[in-house]
Amino acid sequence: MSYAQAGALLARSCGADINKFCSNVNLGEGKLLACMDGKINQVSAKCKADYATAKASIAERDAAQDSIQEVCSADTARLCPGMVPQDGNLLSCLLQATRVVSDKCNAAITNAGYR
Repeated sequence: MSYAQAGALLARSCGADINKFCSNVNLGEGKLLACMDGKINQVSAKCKADYATAKASIAERDAAQDSIQEVCSADTARLCPGMVPQDGNLLSCLLQATRVVSDKCNAAITNAGYR
């Protein structure tokens, strides 16, 4: 699930609950998540279920993004010499080389939402 899909799911399922319990909370810095976590036992059953789904999906996506450097290190060394982690060109190089990148690296790139 993409970040946009997670946001759309939460808007549909939790919009009324967010307005009721967290309307004065800014979105940034995890404040809305903290508010929802604190009120989770008071929200509708649908919101509670979809919130858990969206939160888990976002956590998986974040973990996949964090793992690319390690998972793709051999592919990076072989296919993108001289490029360093955190270089946007490195991801472009790996994306262009998808036919020769390892299956694990391909999966990490896909799970991270980069394609």
